[in-house]
Amino acid sequence: MSIFKRLRDLTMSNVNAIIDKAEDPVKMTDQYIRDMTEDLEDAEKAVAAQIAIEKKFKQLYEEQEALVAKRNQQAHTAAQAGNADLARRALEEKKSAEVKLVEYKTSFDQNKASADNLRAKLEEMRKQLTEMKNKRETLVARFNAAKAQTEINKAMSGFSSDSASAGLKRMEEKMLQAEAQAEASNEMSSGNKSLDDEFEKLGKDQAVEDELAALMKQYDKQ
Repeated sequence: MSIFKRLRDLTMSNVNAIIDKAEDPVKMTDQYIRDMTEDLEDAEKAVAAQIAIEKKFKQLYEEQEALVAKRNQQAHTAAQAGNADLARRALEEKKSAEVKLVEYKTSFDQNKASADNLRAKLEEMRKQLTEMKNKRETLVARFNAAKAQTEINKAMSGFSSDSASAGLKRMEEKMLQAEAQAEASNEMSSGNKSLDDEFEKLGKDQAVEDELAALMKQYDKQ
């Protein structure tokens, strides 16, 4: 199975649809992030291996390219020196190098195209992983807000404004009743004074009157 299967099968639109239906989207997102991180690590290794093959074929065809140029120059040098056998050998190796050059160049082009394709997919995986991490932050905020709203709704479900108003009214009535009872008790207390209390008060009042009369008389003489 290709290491890029998840990238093909689980596009971001599919992932988003699955997450939106999940009972706990945060946990689901965390799992996808872990899976994508593992896939990304495998993909990076595969791309690195493909790039190594690409570079190897590039090196091989460049070596043959250099050899073709070298043998061609040697053939000309031998011909100028009148050495036909040496020139022939140089040309034979040149032809052999040209065949290998074509083979290596073809392999290089094919592997480079494959490596470029893997690089593009790897970059797409990195973008999707970043997008998934960003989505997680949004999901956490939304999920926590939803949980808080649920708790508030649960707490408010047993609360009624009508019952609260009725309760306050009952408390007010009880307070008024308690105040009325206190006032009545005070009046009864003042109305039930003993005979001794009355005489004691009378004595105090008379003493005040006597002192006042003496004081007034004192100033009348002046």
